[in-house]
Amino acid sequence: MTPIRPILLADLFPDVEARLVELLRGLAPEDWGRPTVCSGWNVGDIAAHLLDGNLRRLSMGRDGHTPSAPATPIRSVEDVVALVNEQNARWTAVARSLSPAVLIDLLERTSAQVHDYFAALDPEGRALFGVSWAGQATSPNWFDVAREYTERWHHQQQIRDAVGASPLTDRKHLYPVLDTFMRGLPHAYRAVHAPDGTAVVARVSGEAGGAWSLIREEGRWTLYEDAAPKHSASIELRQDDAWRLFTKGLTTEAVRPRAVVQGDAALVEPALTMTAVVA
Repeated sequence: MTPIRPILLADLFPDVEARLVELLRGLAPEDWGRPTVCSGWNVGDIAAHLLDGNLRRLSMGRDGHTPSAPATPIRSVEDVVALVNEQNARWTAVARSLSPAVLIDLLERTSAQVHDYFAALDPEGRALFGVSWAGQATSPNWFDVAREYTERWHHQQQIRDAVGASPLTDRKHLYPVLDTFMRGLPHAYRAVHAPDGTAVVARVSGEAGGAWSLIREEGRWTLYEDAAPKHSASIELRQDDAWRLFTKGLTTEAVRPRAVVQGDAALVEPALTMTAVVA
């Protein structure tokens, strides 16, 4: 078995961002108000949220700007979620005064700068933010950048769903999203105790699919590439179900009947309840 390796996704940003700008420029005025799977957010709100992400990254990461301390101290993951939700709501309210043309122009300009910033980072250096949904207080840059890619990809896909545009689910674009999300499995299984040597296989079917294995070693779960030949349980999800499940676009109850489970059903439950977004 091959342990998972770093995934370097900075060079995917120009393409996925160009697809977003092309999509947004082709929208009719009424499309900007269409509701999305994100509760309370329409298409324009998601576009504004992506712009906010660019501005924050450039300000704090590239420029070293330190924002004002939050009113409530951050002591837990729940505090992080509450802060993110508060910031998102505040920004969305302000951004609704911006026209689609302004939003698109700012997205295009800032996206190019974000790519330059990400491409210049040392992949193994310490990231500005830890990947909290993977249980990491600190993370290497490559993981943080990969997480940012999944953020941009899945929000763009939510816009595509809302306006009926063709999905961006070919292997080039979606497999890196799924591969990044699977890095959250060891954290999702942190409370699952099993004898050393126990293996659980997670498969995703479809053009962008693949297989990953969790193996219990020295009292902890380690993630590997590909499927362990001997395993106690396995789960297979359709690629469209997988990314939606991990980004809260589908509930566990909706996905469970379509999941193919073999072996000990209890051992695959954490994979069905894992979330790979902050809020």
